[in-house]
Amino acid sequence: MNAVPPSFSGTGAGLGLGGTGTSGERWAALMEAGALVAALAGVAPEPFPEGDRNFSLRLSRAEAWRRDHAERGVADLSAIMEPGIAALLAVRARGADPRPAARALWHEFAAARAAILALLPRD
Repeated sequence: MNAVPPSFSGTGAGLGLGGTGTSGERWAALMEAGALVAALAGVAPEPFPEGDRNFSLRLSRAEAWRRDHAERGVADLSAIMEPGIAALLAVRARGADPRPAARALWHEFAAARAAILALLPRD
């Protein structure tokens, strides 16, 4: 099984994690990156929370300080995921098992995603 999407460049840029685009686009790219990490970890990704689909709307309805923290959280999570995925792919390319490290990254991703969504108002 090849868990790497065809558009993935190996640096995170192929997933749109580089910081360009709208907050919603960056969030969607992070969700794709999370699914990739789950695949590399050998775990079935948990269903993404409902707020993932309405991220832009929830972000726009948030108080300014919450919106700022959420946007910083997205940037921080992107900064973690880019080198993390690159390292996991390098480990796999060398024939080593990336699952233990991928599981650790998956747990960090899930916790950060939950923290970001907790900042935003519910639909």
